[in-house]
Amino acid sequence: MNDRDKNDNIVLCGANYYDKKYYFNDSFSILPQKIRDELQITCVTFTEQCGGIIVLEFDKDGNLEIRTEAEPSDAMYDDIGAGLAVKKLREEKQELFESMELFYKVFAGGGNA
Repeated sequence: MNDRDKNDNIVLCGANYYDKKYYFNDSFSILPQKIRDELQITCVTFTEQCGGIIVLEFDKDGNLEIRTEAEPSDAMYDDIGAGLAVKKLREEKQELFESMELFYKVFAGGGNA
């Protein structure tokens, strides 16, 4: 993972079940440690439950998007189950994600605040 993905979105963070790694974009190191910890727990927990890869990223308008994917050889990854888990994650972490969008729009200059 890098700071920008193939769609020119700005990656905030992500986790990879296959490599057992977590990535956090250092451009957002101004965020309080408590929020960075919550993002890490959220991403790692998701991959431990669903497998695959999860990426939280900002689109060009400053909206926080959740992208998941799996390696083609991963027969255990369930697209439908991951989709339902993303929906649940959006509901449970709505306040966090809205705060991240506001932060990005105000402090990072993304989108229209």
